[in-house]
Amino acid sequence: MKLAVRIPFAELLGLELVRFDCDEAQIALQLRDELCNSWSVAHGGVTMTLLDVVMAHAARSPSEDGTVDSSGVVTIEMKTSFMRPGEGRLLATARRLHRTASLAFCEAKVVGGDGKLVAQATGTFKYMRALAVGGRRIRRLNASD
Repeated sequence: MKLAVRIPFAELLGLELVRFDCDEAQIALQLRDELCNSWSVAHGGVTMTLLDVVMAHAARSPSEDGTVDSSGVVTIEMKTSFMRPGEGRLLATARRLHRTASLAFCEAKVVGGDGKLVAQATGTFKYMRALAVGGRRIRRLNASD
């Protein structure tokens, strides 16, 4: 399944949306050689990107009545802990712990193809309708735009 919004970098990596439910999201990535470090395991940046994107999806996941906010989210802060090397098909699961009018607080984990915990993270995300860049305001386009 395609991601809920178009993220060119996530498309380049090959991230696949598995689940997008109320307060939760799940994204998978089949590890390829070009996404590995010199030890032939998932590069830390790939793992962190997977955690970041899955938490952002949880942050903007549907409310209990099924509606999805059209706001985009940007990462305000993220803390990641690595437990073991990532190998095989990586599966990231995130949930929104709390939401205010402008912020979402999330947590996520990544398991490797063997089902063992690779990394976990917490993050804070800000809801935004537009982003000021280079003296201009740009609006995020939805995947259908």
